Amino acid sequence: MSAPPITLIAMRVWPGSPYPLGATWDGAGVNFALFSENAAKVELVLFDAADATMESLCVPLTEHTDMVWHSYLPDARPGQLYGYRVYGAWDPMRGHRFARPHRVLAFPRILRGLCRQSPAVPAAHLVAGRARRSAYRGLGAAR
Repeated sequence: MSAPPITLIAMRVWPGSPYPLGATWDGAGVNFALFSENAAKVELVLFDAADATMESLCVPLTEHTDMVWHSYLPDARPGQLYGYRVYGAWDPMRGHRFARPHRVLAFPRILRGLCRQSPAVPAAHLVAGRARRSAYRGLGAAR
Protein backbone atom coordinates (compact mmCIF):
# COMPACT_ATOMS: atom_id res chain seq x y z
CA MET A 1 0.00 0.00 0.00
CA SER A 2 1.47 3.36 -1.00
CA ALA A 3 1.53 6.48 1.14
CA PRO A 4 -0.92 9.26 0.32
CA PRO A 5 0.50 12.03 -1.87
CA ILE A 6 1.99 15.03 -0.10
CA THR A 7 0.40 18.36 -0.96
CA LEU A 8 2.68 21.35 -0.70
CA ILE A 9 1.17 24.67 0.24
CA ALA A 10 2.29 27.66 -1.78
CA MET A 11 2.57 30.81 0.30
CA ARG A 12 4.02 34.16 -0.63
CA VAL A 13 6.86 35.34 1.60
CA TRP A 14 7.97 38.97 1.86
CA PRO A 15 10.84 40.48 3.92
CA GLY A 16 8.62 41.85 6.68
CA SER A 17 9.64 44.06 9.56
CA PRO A 18 11.71 43.47 12.72
CA TYR A 19 9.10 45.34 14.78
CA PRO A 20 6.94 44.46 16.61
CA LEU A 21 8.26 41.14 17.91
CA GLY A 22 5.99 38.12 17.66
CA ALA A 23 3.22 37.45 15.16
CA THR A 24 1.26 40.54 14.20
CA TRP A 25 -1.86 40.58 12.03
CA ASP A 26 -2.17 43.91 10.20
CA GLY A 27 -5.45 43.26 8.40
CA ALA A 28 -3.78 41.97 5.23
CA GLY A 29 -1.28 39.36 6.44
CA VAL A 30 0.94 38.40 9.36
CA ASN A 31 4.39 39.75 10.19
CA PHE A 32 6.59 37.30 12.13
CA ALA A 33 9.59 38.62 14.09
CA LEU A 34 11.83 36.68 16.49
CA PHE A 35 14.80 38.04 18.45
CA SER A 36 17.88 35.85 18.73
CA GLU A 37 21.32 37.28 19.35
CA ASN A 38 23.11 34.01 18.56
CA ALA A 39 21.01 32.10 16.04
CA ALA A 40 22.72 31.05 12.83
CA LYS A 41 19.45 30.24 11.05
CA VAL A 42 15.72 30.50 11.84
CA GLU A 43 12.76 28.77 10.22
CA LEU A 44 9.10 29.59 10.68
CA VAL A 45 7.08 26.39 10.62
CA LEU A 46 3.34 26.39 9.90
CA PHE A 47 0.86 23.69 10.88
CA ASP A 48 -2.62 22.77 9.67
CA ALA A 49 -3.82 21.54 13.07
CA ALA A 50 -2.70 21.61 16.70
CA ASP A 51 -2.36 17.82 16.71
CA ALA A 52 -0.37 17.70 13.45
CA THR A 53 2.63 15.37 13.51
CA MET A 54 4.41 17.28 10.76
CA GLU A 55 4.51 20.88 9.66
CA SER A 56 2.60 21.84 6.53
CA LEU A 57 5.16 24.46 5.50
CA CYS A 58 8.65 25.50 6.54
CA VAL A 59 9.65 29.10 5.74
CA PRO A 60 13.33 30.02 6.15
CA LEU A 61 13.58 33.50 7.67
CA THR A 62 16.32 35.01 5.55
CA GLU A 63 15.83 38.59 6.71
CA HIS A 64 17.46 39.67 9.97
CA THR A 65 17.81 43.20 11.28
CA ASP A 66 19.47 44.08 14.60
CA MET A 67 19.33 40.45 15.78
CA VAL A 68 15.66 40.07 14.83
CA TRP A 69 14.73 37.44 12.24
CA HIS A 70 11.60 38.46 10.36
CA SER A 71 9.24 37.76 7.48
CA TYR A 72 5.78 38.79 6.32
CA LEU A 73 3.28 36.27 5.00
CA PRO A 74 0.49 38.09 3.13
CA ASP A 75 -1.43 34.81 2.77
CA ALA A 76 -1.37 33.95 6.51
CA ARG A 77 -4.54 34.61 8.46
CA PRO A 78 -5.57 34.82 12.11
CA GLY A 79 -5.62 31.36 13.65
CA GLN A 80 -2.57 30.13 11.70
CA LEU A 81 -0.66 27.68 13.90
CA TYR A 82 3.09 28.25 13.91
CA GLY A 83 6.36 27.77 15.72
CA TYR A 84 10.06 28.47 15.16
CA ARG A 85 13.00 26.17 14.54
CA VAL A 86 16.24 27.88 15.54
CA TYR A 87 19.73 26.70 14.57
CA GLY A 88 23.07 27.61 16.15
CA ALA A 89 25.94 26.45 18.32
CA TRP A 90 25.79 24.06 21.26
CA ASP A 91 27.69 25.77 24.09
CA PRO A 92 25.70 25.51 27.35
CA MET A 93 28.40 27.30 29.34
CA ARG A 94 27.69 30.42 27.27
CA GLY A 95 23.94 29.88 27.24
CA HIS A 96 23.79 28.52 23.69
CA ARG A 97 21.59 25.44 23.35
CA PHE A 98 20.72 25.30 19.67
CA ALA A 99 21.69 21.67 18.96
CA ARG A 100 18.12 20.36 18.70
CA PRO A 101 16.76 21.68 15.41
CA HIS A 102 14.12 18.92 15.29
CA ARG A 103 12.30 20.77 18.09
CA VAL A 104 9.95 23.62 17.40
CA LEU A 105 10.30 26.46 19.88
CA ALA A 106 7.40 28.12 21.59
CA PHE A 107 7.14 30.85 24.17
CA PRO A 108 4.44 31.48 26.79
CA ARG A 109 2.79 34.11 24.58
CA ILE A 110 2.67 31.66 21.68
CA LEU A 111 1.31 28.82 23.83
CA ARG A 112 -1.60 31.00 24.87
CA GLY A 113 -2.18 31.87 21.22
CA LEU A 114 -1.69 35.59 21.74
CA CYS A 115 -0.76 37.87 18.92
CA ARG A 116 -0.61 41.64 18.91
CA GLN A 117 -2.68 43.46 16.38
CA SER A 118 -1.70 46.56 14.50
CA PRO A 119 -3.35 49.66 16.00
CA ALA A 120 -4.82 50.28 12.54
CA VAL A 121 -6.92 47.09 12.71
CA PRO A 122 -10.08 47.13 14.87
CA ALA A 123 -10.33 44.30 17.41
CA ALA A 124 -13.52 43.07 15.72
CA HIS A 125 -11.38 41.90 12.78
CA LEU A 126 -9.45 39.40 14.90
CA VAL A 127 -10.54 35.79 15.00
CA ALA A 128 -9.73 33.72 18.08
CA GLY A 129 -7.17 31.00 17.39
CA ARG A 130 -6.58 27.83 19.35
CA ALA A 131 -3.21 26.60 20.52
CA ARG A 132 -2.51 23.34 22.29
CA ARG A 133 0.66 21.53 23.17
CA SER A 134 1.46 18.85 20.66
CA ALA A 135 4.28 16.59 19.63
CA TYR A 136 6.00 19.79 18.49
CA ARG A 137 5.86 21.26 22.02
CA GLY A 138 4.11 24.51 21.50
CA LEU A 139 2.29 25.55 18.42
CA GLY A 140 1.30 29.16 18.40
CA ALA A 141 -1.75 30.64 16.78
CA ALA A 142 -1.61 33.98 15.06
CA ARG A 143 -4.76 35.88 15.89
